[in-house]
Amino acid sequence: MSLVGTDPVAEGTPGQAGEEVGAAERPESWYSVVWSSKKARVGIVVVALYVLVALFAPLIAPHSPTDGSFVPLQQPSRSHLMGTSVGGQDIFSQLVYGSRISLLVGFFGGTLATAIALVVGLVSGYFEGTIVDDVLSFVTNVALVIPTLPLIITIVAYSDTRGLWLIVGVIAIISWAGAARGKRAQIITLRNRDFVTAAKFAGEGPLRIIFAEIMPNMTSLVAAAFVGAATGAIAAEAGLAVLGLGSSDSVSWGTILYQAEAAGAASQGLFAWVFVPGLVLAVLVTAMSFINFGVDLLSNPHLREG
Repeated sequence: MSLVGTDPVAEGTPGQAGEEVGAAERPESWYSVVWSSKKARVGIVVVALYVLVALFAPLIAPHSPTDGSFVPLQQPSRSHLMGTSVGGQDIFSQLVYGSRISLLVGFFGGTLATAIALVVGLVSGYFEGTIVDDVLSFVTNVALVIPTLPLIITIVAYSDTRGLWLIVGVIAIISWAGAARGKRAQIITLRNRDFVTAAKFAGEGPLRIIFAEIMPNMTSLVAAAFVGAATGAIAAEAGLAVLGLGSSDSVSWGTILYQAEAAGAASQGLFAWVFVPGLVLAVLVTAMSFINFGVDLLSNPHLREG
């Protein structure tokens, strides 16, 4: 009797090989790719901590950020970890609540700027060479050459109200053009692919092809653009507030720095009032930049570690 094929190890080999091949062919999930970057891991953890602080600000802050019942310009103590401001507010409480403003501006400003860039860039690139592309490219070029800082200062300074949403809108309007140019170049390389041609033959309209067929293939670029726009929005809001052009009805890290500068905090020995808000702002911007290292791995596999 032949014993060929009766070896139990040999019988189990095809199944095991099939499992190994399936595991090898299974693509990595996007979050696994992003998490594989050491810098991105650091950035995600830091941003998550900031989000937790913003969510639980009422539990973390010992006082209301607008409570001015304390003695002004107190030195740091157990009851006021960073001292008090000229108006008698607890600076540490303002710092904690200020995380909400920065994260809100970053999220909504980044989302709005990314949405504008997507619509303008994708539509312009898909209709390359037509009047639609000419008009949108002209608008994009104008937005690119206009000096953004004087424009944003002028708009905010001459506005009747300096609310949070005005700042978000202004930041988004002035920061979409560069990303739109990149999206236009990318869609030009994708619009003649086979899946786009098949969608045209299937009778799908241009907008459905752009946003349902082509845009999903640019997810990593969209995510990178959002992170970059959100980072820029946070820095722009802080810069405006430091110049005295921040929101008049909210407390942010930029307004804390503006008040510290106006009160001469450094000359009075209130160094925490000056340096801590700037430090937490710098750490947040750096952490979001680190996250972009992980997002870059999605679009460029050659950058992946290990």
